[in-house]
Amino acid sequence: MLLGKVIGTVVASQKDTKLEGLKFQVLQILDIAGKPSETYVVAIDAVGAGVGEVVMYAAGSSARQTGATHNTPCDAVIMAIVDAWTLEGKTVYNKSEEG
Repeated sequence: MLLGKVIGTVVASQKDTKLEGLKFQVLQILDIAGKPSETYVVAIDAVGAGVGEVVMYAAGSSARQTGATHNTPCDAVIMAIVDAWTLEGKTVYNKSEEG
């Protein structure tokens, strides 16, 4: 699993029928210390994440293992919304402290 921050959405009116009804989010990849990278990915949202939320996502063949993405042509899926994480005993992110 990887970490990212939802920074936008993608709307596609024409898509494969297996993607009908699925929500697409733009993620900015975060490193383990919470620092945003210059890398982005479009992921199917399986958990109802919103813009500004930090999420865990899977990429590659693992992305097709959730209930929402089983047998879909996708390469990334949001599978959890992060409440908090720590690194070496220090809080990197806490959703309840975000402004």
